[in-house]
Amino acid sequence: MILSKAIKEKALAHAKESPEVEVVGVVHIIKGRERYFPCKNIADDPKHFFELCPEDYAKAEELGEITAIIHSHPITNHHPSQADKVACENSGVPWYVVNPQTEKWGHCEPSGFQLGYVGRIFSHGLVDCYSLVKDFYEREFNIELANYYRSDKWWKKGGNLYLENFKNEGFYEIEMEEMRYGDCFLMKLESSVPNHAAVYMGENVVLHHVQGRLSSRDVYGGYYQKVTEYCLRHENR
Repeated sequence: MILSKAIKEKALAHAKESPEVEVVGVVHIIKGRERYFPCKNIADDPKHFFELCPEDYAKAEELGEITAIIHSHPITNHHPSQADKVACENSGVPWYVVNPQTEKWGHCEPSGFQLGYVGRIFSHGLVDCYSLVKDFYEREFNIELANYYRSDKWWKKGGNLYLENFKNEGFYEIEMEEMRYGDCFLMKLESSVPNHAAVYMGENVVLHHVQGRLSSRDVYGGYYQKVTEYCLRHENR
């Protein structure tokens, strides 16, 4: 899909209205014509991320079929980020990125893109500790876990997502001495409830993704062992 000059002009004008934050909109088809539909960014940190308002998306979809998503990168270049490429795959439509200062454009399309396990850039709710566990289980064990909506710092807003859902996903508790490759740890990282998940890789190594860091394989012990609350195994392993 190639964006028309008119759509690009409207999206760029929208981005320049708020040049210090990420701006987002969608392209949809109404009576055979492309239209740009501006949407609200409801992310907690709109300078670095965007979260498209669900009500705006639903309204745009009611008016016409959505064929693309456009957002701005006000402080980075126009190339799609890792998170953009993952979200593009999830959406099933092309994504376009514009930098309002340089007026340069980038884009990506659904093409089967997959992130590796190590070296992921953190983006909460999309590329985070849960998405790493989800991807690992799907690729290594052919076990598909639900993709729960999770706002940033949900554990500080009364949420308890891991404890509320791990049994529904087929996990059960085991003793630490029973841990083997592919089991999971649930940890409390500066939280009153478990808010971090890690996959046990064997030989005292975990695969995980801590906020503010790249995903990595780390030695399991010391601090991580101290904050571990649950050891889990999936029923289909």
